[in-house]
Amino acid sequence: MKLTVINAGYFKLDGGAMFGVVPKSIWSKLNPPDENNMCSWALRCLLIEEGDRKILIDTGMGNKQDAKFFGHYYMHGDDSLEKSLQQAGLTTDDITDVFLTHLHFDHCGGAIKKEGDNLVPAFKNAVYWSNELHWQWAVEPNAREKASFLRENIIPIQASEKLKFVATPTDLTTGLGEVIFSENISIRFANGHTSAMMLPQITYKGKTLVYMADLLPSTGHIPLPYVMAYDMYPLTTLDEKKSFLQEAADNNYILFLEHDPVNECCTVHQTDKGIRLKETFKLADI
Repeated sequence: MKLTVINAGYFKLDGGAMFGVVPKSIWSKLNPPDENNMCSWALRCLLIEEGDRKILIDTGMGNKQDAKFFGHYYMHGDDSLEKSLQQAGLTTDDITDVFLTHLHFDHCGGAIKKEGDNLVPAFKNAVYWSNELHWQWAVEPNAREKASFLRENIIPIQASEKLKFVATPTDLTTGLGEVIFSENISIRFANGHTSAMMLPQITYKGKTLVYMADLLPSTGHIPLPYVMAYDMYPLTTLDEKKSFLQEAADNNYILFLEHDPVNECCTVHQTDKGIRLKETFKLADI
């Protein structure tokens, strides 16, 4: 099995929203904001080559939205999904599976592209994976989360008849359950950020790597109170982080960070102040 970082660019979000109740005097040292209080964040996807399968986890924001949309999110940098795949020796046609941790626009926007006036799968040979609980949550969104679930990113997947659902545990309220996706990949579920978000857990070179999606956007979010204002159920996130980070520290898990603007991977350990950052490194250094 081979793992490759696929960088889909960088974007900006309000620092206060990203760090929730944490004061700016503290979080600004972790990710310095610009004059508009905006901080830069990565759109870091992961390519898993496992046997004949080439599995892409998340797809970034894409480029099909209009100038007004991108005026809110300030896409920047030279990276793109297509360029990063080319650097890995692949094209979008080579991808067999697109695994979407959840359907917020910054995680699934690149899954669909425009061809003339039509919206079509950007990965024409791939199966698109979600789960039924989250899919229903996304296509019938609540008012608070509606701006994150864009129909142009979601409905064309179903219309393409390439959508498949993974199984979900019968009880997601107990925390981070697991289901099997492939020989080396299982799926954990988290519900604080959004309903039934999926976190791939990968056995790689004798180690356990977990793709953190929005349960842990960056190393700056490791302390328990550092919970995004975007989370639907922040107290659930708090409980999920507490349980998971203790498990990660006890078992020396590698945490793959989707949004950290600097760090690709990290580990955590127990300290007198609770679970804290142990070390950071690149995926290629594992």
